[in-house]
Amino acid sequence: MIEQVLDDLTTASLLSDGRFAESFVESRVRKGQGPLRIALELRERGISQFMIDEVLVPYEDQWQQLLGEVHDAKYGAIRAESNKELAKRARFLESRGFPSEMIRRLLLD
Repeated sequence: MIEQVLDDLTTASLLSDGRFAESFVESRVRKGQGPLRIALELRERGISQFMIDEVLVPYEDQWQQLLGEVHDAKYGAIRAESNKELAKRARFLESRGFPSEMIRRLLLD
């Protein structure tokens, strides 16, 4: 019976992994999370890699800007003065799900 209800909801477009994934990505971007963490959380929720790639595409040009906003919200626009501080900031940004290459560009350029 459960299978029938789920099939009926899917047929009526009331149950959609695509819509869920899009909404999920939007909410996580608003929270300042990066693409790696968002993709991991979507995989944990059973969303296919193909669909994850599809819903992340519209944000490709925004990740670097979002990374800067997340960094500045936490640390301000002041550059780190020591390697210890750089490492601390990098760990924080990695925990938010941003790729290390993006983080390196932000912190070292």
